[in-house]
Amino acid sequence: MTNPSTDPSEKPGVHFADLSPELVLDALDAVGVRGDGRLLALNSYENRVYQVWRDDAPPLVAKFYRPARWSDAQILEEHAFVASLVEREVPVVPALALADGATLHAHQGFRFSVFEKHGGRAPELEQAGVLEWLGRFIGRIHAVGALQPFVLRPALDIDSFGIASRDYLTAHDFLPPELRAAYFSVVTQALDGVRRCFERAGTPASIRLHGDCHCGNVLWTDAGPHFVDFDDSRSGPAIQDLWMLLSGERADQVRQLADLLAGYEDFMDFDARELHLVEGLRTLRLLHYSAWLARRWDDPAFPLAFPWFNTQRYWQDRILELREQVALMDEPPLWQS
Repeated sequence: MTNPSTDPSEKPGVHFADLSPELVLDALDAVGVRGDGRLLALNSYENRVYQVWRDDAPPLVAKFYRPARWSDAQILEEHAFVASLVEREVPVVPALALADGATLHAHQGFRFSVFEKHGGRAPELEQAGVLEWLGRFIGRIHAVGALQPFVLRPALDIDSFGIASRDYLTAHDFLPPELRAAYFSVVTQALDGVRRCFERAGTPASIRLHGDCHCGNVLWTDAGPHFVDFDDSRSGPAIQDLWMLLSGERADQVRQLADLLAGYEDFMDFDARELHLVEGLRTLRLLHYSAWLARRWDDPAFPLAFPWFNTQRYWQDRILELREQVALMDEPPLWQS
């Protein structure tokens, strides 16, 4: 997930520990957003996100990007994708172009963007019509995403999510010595299973995606859903933005998938071969998540938020989880009953 930044706007050695409330307010003031002094830290670990109150206007949301993760150009490519969705009236939340016309700003080495505050609740996926409604909007996102490729943002693939994750954990002492052999043995089996999934799927089209399309990144109002946080946007197969909305037993997931695709295919054709990727992509996400926690462990926010990580029980559970995935990846895809 990490990508080294080469932008001169980002100073070396910048850390979130230096991001004080005063610095946040000063940064916003420098681009014409004058807060009244009140800040609320919102639920985000990869970046730092704040609700900012103002005296004479509705509150805004400011996102300060994790240093050295994305380059300026990669962030702006995401902003451009979201802006193209807004132009086509897809309900997403774009970065605001402020007085200088820019959507990405820098202050004392920190890069940040500002967004309108949008309220909403988590979608009730079991409610009739909700999945079909979500499917329609994901189909609209993908119809725009397929118009042109990302140039600078990476693809979701086995190398970046699977092999790089394995290699990082191999090179660092996060696993208990007595579990290392068992863990990396099952990782090897899991990666072999992922490769088989991709082989069965053929060569699916790679399009611009939301990239992290789970319920936490969908806000629902009486007017329907809107999608937030394209920070993980990258290229990949369309099924990546659908499978995270599936849950429960196989029969439940088949029904949910049918509802999603009923809406999705109003706007975008779906290649059924991609269903071979569901469990493979889930496996890559599990591997990537463990490596993500390990990569971020020197951020003081992570040991506080994830105290269960790097315990013996955590790695024992991951071994069992991956063994289950190895078996699931050899089962028929969801459309086969």
